[in-house]
Amino acid sequence: MADADLVFVGGHVLADEAGEAGAPPASALAVKDGTILAVGGDDEVRELVGARTEVVKLRGRLLIPGFQDAHVHAVMGGVEMGQCDLTGTVDRDEYLRRIRVYAEQHPDAEWIVGGGWSMESFENGIPDRHLLDRVVPDRPVYLLNRDHHAAWVNSRALELAGITSATPDPASGRIDRDSDGNPVGALQEGAMDLVTVPEMTQEEMYEGLLRAQTLLHGLGITAWQDAMLAASNGYADVSDAYEKAARADALTATVVGALWWDRDRGLEQVPDLLANRERLTFGKLRCDSVKLMLDGIAENFTAAMTEPYRDSCGCATANRGLSFIDPEALPGYVIELDRLGFQTHFHALGDQAVRNALNAIEAARAKNGPSDTRPHLAHLQVVHADDVPRFAQLQATANLQPLWAAHEPQMDELTIPFLDPSLVDRQYPFGDLHRSGARLAGGSDWPVSSPDPLQGIHVAVNRVLPGQQRDRFLPEQALDLRTALTAYTAGSAYVNRLDTTGRLRPGFQADLVVLDRDLFAAPAEEIGDAAVALTYVAGSRVYG
Repeated sequence: MADADLVFVGGHVLADEAGEAGAPPASALAVKDGTILAVGGDDEVRELVGARTEVVKLRGRLLIPGFQDAHVHAVMGGVEMGQCDLTGTVDRDEYLRRIRVYAEQHPDAEWIVGGGWSMESFENGIPDRHLLDRVVPDRPVYLLNRDHHAAWVNSRALELAGITSATPDPASGRIDRDSDGNPVGALQEGAMDLVTVPEMTQEEMYEGLLRAQTLLHGLGITAWQDAMLAASNGYADVSDAYEKAARADALTATVVGALWWDRDRGLEQVPDLLANRERLTFGKLRCDSVKLMLDGIAENFTAAMTEPYRDSCGCATANRGLSFIDPEALPGYVIELDRLGFQTHFHALGDQAVRNALNAIEAARAKNGPSDTRPHLAHLQVVHADDVPRFAQLQATANLQPLWAAHEPQMDELTIPFLDPSLVDRQYPFGDLHRSGARLAGGSDWPVSSPDPLQGIHVAVNRVLPGQQRDRFLPEQALDLRTALTAYTAGSAYVNRLDTTGRLRPGFQADLVVLDRDLFAAPAEEIGDAAVALTYVAGSRVYG
């Protein structure tokens, strides 16, 4: 056998055979021409070391397949890193300090744009325009919250948009108002579109993509699915940045783009999707997935639920959330997309949205027969017990964002008190999904939350945020470490249809990550303390 280009020895290699009865643990791995050549013990793999072989001593650390993010907004995350960044704190005074400093450092900026604020920082989750007016009175300010489902604006932005007490709420959103009906400065969902913010330039989006790629490689991510390309409905279209990067050979990661389903149109948009699939499939970019955003989020009562939301007194309201795509028309859309070989990628947060997505997948299976389009449902905050077994039955992947499955103010103060009691314990039912045989994938939804897979895995296993001493959130829904790791590797590779990645097997692409420790040799409570030491794509080091 030819000498290896790269060999890892002396560690814990997370090989497929690990855990099988009688299988010896793997401690070494060899790479040749970007492909895994061998996996096994140190002695047998050392036989592949030649004069030019690079040898990496693991020193007891864990070697795993490269992480893949099955639901991320990489360009937007990279762009926001260069804007007015409010992430990493929930302190309202700190928000205002950062906004003031950013405005002072950008005196020529016509708009102050950015985001990352948390709903828990404000009473009832609703920020006030007057706070922004104190620090930026003369220029419009537009700041997305960390979920990207609401915007905080100042009086100048409202004035430029012509939003007054007489402005009606759009069908897909809400203008938050005071007792006199005046807008307070928070715009929910479709109401965000009432403010016309200057569009990002193509150069800003391209630079954001490259900035994001560097960050994601540093977190061990070797491939991802961007959940919004060729967007409309008020969202920025980042597809040109990806096309430019792919054609310039600037993508070191493999990227699957989910083409946006325009919720104001029907099947007449299918020719556009087909054209974009062809245009945006080049090099390391492939765009054969379609993103269908079915509902909103629970915190602003726009996630579609089977039971109505409660008010602040605990009484049932008439509101069951929003369905952005007509549930009656949805099956017809999915049948056609499936027939054309598109994967369907659903934003489904409330249990009614989850059910609508599964019903549409079931209709496509019945009409078209079995297919390998690999539909997946992202977010899954609430899943009705009746729908849990349907994931395995329909071969629909559960795309998890585990970092949200924990007690924190946005959950405890802005969600649980307003959900129907029957739904509270149905949140993020990862354990039930796994036990039912559902395939799991892992994602972050960055920049909505941290893109660090190790942070998400920590919560998936512990059901508490790293560093927090709090009660575990529905601990019966926790996953074991190997299952959580598999979701972020083989599970996401399946969703991304990258079938020779996600596992440490001879013949598979050498997308590899070395962690700074062996997670299996440390307490589960320390998973979130781990970090990535080295990242390789096809055997080439991209981080470390």
